[in-house]
Amino acid sequence: MAHSIRRILVAIRDLHHAPRTELRKAAEFARATKATIELFHAVDIPVRFDRAVAALPAGTIGKLTLTKLGTAERRLQQFARMASLRGVEVTQCVNADYPPHEAVIRRAERIGADLVVAGTRPHGMAQRLFLKNTDWELIRQCPCPLLLVKSTRSYAGSVVLAAVDPFHSHAKPADLDVRLLDLGKTVAQAFKGSLHVFHAYMPLIEMVPLPTALAIPALAPPEAEKAHTQLVASELARLAASVGVPPRSRHLRMGVIASELCKTARDTRASVVVMGAVSRSTLRRIFIGSTAESVLDELNCDALIVKPRGFKSAVGVRTFTSARRQAA
Repeated sequence: MAHSIRRILVAIRDLHHAPRTELRKAAEFARATKATIELFHAVDIPVRFDRAVAALPAGTIGKLTLTKLGTAERRLQQFARMASLRGVEVTQCVNADYPPHEAVIRRAERIGADLVVAGTRPHGMAQRLFLKNTDWELIRQCPCPLLLVKSTRSYAGSVVLAAVDPFHSHAKPADLDVRLLDLGKTVAQAFKGSLHVFHAYMPLIEMVPLPTALAIPALAPPEAEKAHTQLVASELARLAASVGVPPRSRHLRMGVIASELCKTARDTRASVVVMGAVSRSTLRRIFIGSTAESVLDELNCDALIVKPRGFKSAVGVRTFTSARRQAA
């Protein structure tokens, strides 16, 4: 069943600089899928009632919050009138909510968003990407697909690269690959592009016992490795064929997933990589997170993060002061 994109939520974190690339990418999606867009910004409110806050006159916090809401709303109205959004139905919403990632997720769930768009930028030495806590929490907790915008490259007629895991490494839910391919196909068709499928696997390792020491790891015999590769290839072919991806658009690589995926994205000139995310316990998240960080750090294109079917966010429900307007 094709993934439908009808409502897009654009998370605006910096009101001082127009997020031109994120707005343009959201508009591309909206025009291609006939979706509507909501621009959203969360205004921080004090959560620590310390002495400095207690010393303020009664009602000061409320007045400051209302002032911030009004300023933010006017800024979003300016964003909504930008040329890149012309012809698209755009609304704006400003909430007094915290922390930012929870505010975005609460709003996405409230409006039934099919896609959340957020910008992430490289910084510092050699343009290395430093994902903020908000980015990681959105990756972990956002229940609907999350588009992390990294590149200015247009989606029109481009390659959409879906990174699948046919053997469900790290205990990924069995239907996650289906969801990745379903959304990847939807995006590729919407932009008249092509869907490619990627999978990376590691060589077989067997433990060789030694008479005077503990067993040591060693590569499996060539015939075993050949059989392993054929099995992986057949599973990838099965998945790819299920969505009509031809052999020339299937990419099977042996090696570390982060480096191989980023290399394949560069070689195919992909505009977006579709990949899965599973929220885990703290110990496991350290390992999974390090892989994801390497991928997102090195990717030269956007990343579309997808959760398993039935995923429930741990973010609780709150009700805060809000402001909402329809763009002219």
